[in-house]
Amino acid sequence: MRIAILKRDRCQPRKCEYECIKYCPMVRTGAETIVIGEDSKPIISEELCEGCGICIKKCPFGAISIIGLPEKLEGEETHRYGENGFVLYGLPIPKPGKVTGLLGENGIGKSTAIKILSGLIVPNLGVCDKTASPGWDAIIKRYSGSELQNYFLKLARNELKVSYKPQYVNAIPDYFSGEVHELLERTDERGMAAELVDAFELRGAMSKEIKELSGGELQRVAVVACMIRDADFYFFDEVTPYLDIYQRVRVAKGIKEALNDRAVVVVEHDLAILDMLADYIHLVYGRAGEYGVVTMPKSTSRGINEYLNGFLHAENVRIRDKPIEFTAHPPRERRRERSIFIEYDGFEKSYDGFVLEAKAGDMESGEVLGVVGRNAIGKSTFVKVLAGEIEPTKGRIELDIKISYKPQYIERGRAEEMRVGELFHRVSESDVIEVLKPLGVPELENKSVKDLSGGELQMVAVAQCLCHPASLYILDEPSAHLDVEQKVRMIKTIRRYAERRRVTMLIVDHDIYLIDLLSDRLMVFEGEPGVRGEIKGCFDMQEGMNIFLKELGVTFRRDELSLRPRINKIGSAKDREQKQQGKYYYL
Repeated sequence: MRIAILKRDRCQPRKCEYECIKYCPMVRTGAETIVIGEDSKPIISEELCEGCGICIKKCPFGAISIIGLPEKLEGEETHRYGENGFVLYGLPIPKPGKVTGLLGENGIGKSTAIKILSGLIVPNLGVCDKTASPGWDAIIKRYSGSELQNYFLKLARNELKVSYKPQYVNAIPDYFSGEVHELLERTDERGMAAELVDAFELRGAMSKEIKELSGGELQRVAVVACMIRDADFYFFDEVTPYLDIYQRVRVAKGIKEALNDRAVVVVEHDLAILDMLADYIHLVYGRAGEYGVVTMPKSTSRGINEYLNGFLHAENVRIRDKPIEFTAHPPRERRRERSIFIEYDGFEKSYDGFVLEAKAGDMESGEVLGVVGRNAIGKSTFVKVLAGEIEPTKGRIELDIKISYKPQYIERGRAEEMRVGELFHRVSESDVIEVLKPLGVPELENKSVKDLSGGELQMVAVAQCLCHPASLYILDEPSAHLDVEQKVRMIKTIRRYAERRRVTMLIVDHDIYLIDLLSDRLMVFEGEPGVRGEIKGCFDMQEGMNIFLKELGVTFRRDELSLRPRINKIGSAKDREQKQQGKYYYL
């Protein structure tokens, strides 16, 4: 079985000579294997294509893929986005009283799958001709004998009520204007809004305009708005972006408790939270932007371990060349004698009723220093002062070094109309090899900055930061919007970059997996969100994580097979045992 994919955003017929048609052997024999469509872009016939791959090599923009798939997938298409477009095979199966997780890289069909199940997209079963699109009868027949047959039957008859939280919550202000309490009062069909507002610490945001909310507030409001509808099925497309680990745990716990008798499907890239939240998961594998295959359900622990290992046993499919490995110790051996890179004086920064008190401290040469703490207690303020972006209210910071800084919120600004390739036209060959290629930037070089997804923009911003010559690199939330695969690539790139170039890095993030794999030491922040923040100090990994997790009231253990950090279920025997021993984090 063979499918042909044309990445339309890359295809630029005005800048090429239709090499795909010119060099195609089948076209030379007179077959219409590749023809020019109405938009001047090629259309590839999958029936006539012999899979020689010449068009792939000759296309100057890398816009064509010819993919051989197992024959068992033939005729199993769930949805296709136009001729030579992305194809989704299979769907997750939501079950009453259970939380179903959906795990896979970005651009592989997870959002499409839950939009189909929520009724926002009617699956076309791979038929691209709109005039011949299958109706509900054909869809129901396709899934005859499966649990989805009855689901689609009820969906077609409007007998199912679903509640859906979209992936990109920053678009919500475009559809609703007014204060938060107005939105929640309008959607509260279960009478649970007040309870969830308190549980998610949103009481102070109730009188705010939707457009005035921070990313974290908007995310929690969106989750609450989805939960308080009286529905049969609930769909959450990512719940952790913009949230700190404390808020992530609270949201996961809230979904489990408030929707314990309903069917829930969650797409999530934070593996620790997905592990805590989901009763079982479906993995989605394939190629981003080309095709995606939804597996049958697996137990959460087994599914995540298979995903990290890179081999799916039941499907007999390898999705990654090498497994993602965790260690029971810090990534590098600690040096016996400290090599101080910089020292900075204590300072204070105050604004809008908030004050950050930062004690004097230092950083070691060549170390990666992870920064953890709750939202709104001064982590971003601290790194902005170090980077020279803002001035402290009291004290002074004088660092006679070159600093490269990636902010928490990335603005496209004047670069919006530029192509990605233009941002890196002056980088060195070593940067291309060590930074751009590992982060996948060359694949985006012909895309306009304004057209980048959140994850793509994040990778470009990290690459820009690393390509700037410096001795101290500060990255504020580099994992935001990234899927597991992108995080792994970024972690390896940052780790290798720090070791080879002997530079010091300061990484602020809420993803425990990233912090665990990257950090040599931890800087721990404490305080009251929005009121006061302070630096507790810099610690080795075990001590630092113990201090941080104790404040959060959660414990982590190591998975016996993969050694990955796992959140213990709150109140479980393991959770109680570790809290009693004071071991909140097993290193």
